[in-house]
Amino acid sequence: MNSADSKSFASKTDWASLLLYVACGLIAFYMILPILIVFPMSFSSAEFLTFPPPGFSLKWFQRYFSDSSWTQPTYISFQIAIMTMVLSTILGTLAAMALVRSRFWGKAAANSLILAPMIIPVIVISIALYGFFAKIGLIGTRAGLVFGHTMVCVPFVVITVSASLKGFDETLEMAAMICGATRLKAFMKITFPIIRPGMISGALFAFIISFDEIVISMFLCGIETRTLPLKMWEGIRMEISPVIAAVSTLLICLSAVLLIFLEIIRRRTQSTISG
Repeated sequence: MNSADSKSFASKTDWASLLLYVACGLIAFYMILPILIVFPMSFSSAEFLTFPPPGFSLKWFQRYFSDSSWTQPTYISFQIAIMTMVLSTILGTLAAMALVRSRFWGKAAANSLILAPMIIPVIVISIALYGFFAKIGLIGTRAGLVFGHTMVCVPFVVITVSASLKGFDETLEMAAMICGATRLKAFMKITFPIIRPGMISGALFAFIISFDEIVISMFLCGIETRTLPLKMWEGIRMEISPVIAAVSTLLICLSAVLLIFLEIIRRRTQSTISG
């Protein structure tokens, strides 16, 4: 290839890259635009959800933090999400270790069964959980919500921890046990630090999914218990108060902070592996 052909090829590559960046930017803008509209609506001085807002006000944030009908569901959602995160991380890590490091009959079927909640529609899972939990008295309880949310969160922990385990050299753990370490100590000193980023990522995904879950909550909350997403859903149906936009803004900021934290963990993990 002569110099002219090389320049022509480079020019075409630059244009292709530019078009790709423009297309990705437009797609991202299209997906983010509805979310960005929520921010000015949450600071609106109007009594109803309107865009563009007629004025600036913080009264809807003040009403959210001062109204127990909003703060109580928020507390319940945080409580359930934290318990779901802990339970999902424990179960998902154990399941990932069994699937990656063990050899047993029906392993492929077990893997498909564990990941099935990612494929089965949530409404189907909710109906099944409602029918089962109603018989054992878990409808309207926080334990029932935690168990229901855990079912859909465990697959995400399994995926992230399995990805960490597949790149792990088991001979390091065996060498530690040869040197006198027990299996538990070898796991805590060798295996756990390596899979810890995957566990943290899975835990954060479980927290976000549980905190945002509404379909399962609609079936399992009962009459008295209310989570924040369910309260927002009822608020949209019954009223159009900008408090909903204020809560949405806070949730968007919370999700952004958690995603930034995940990105920091990913970069530190990559730097540790490369180093």
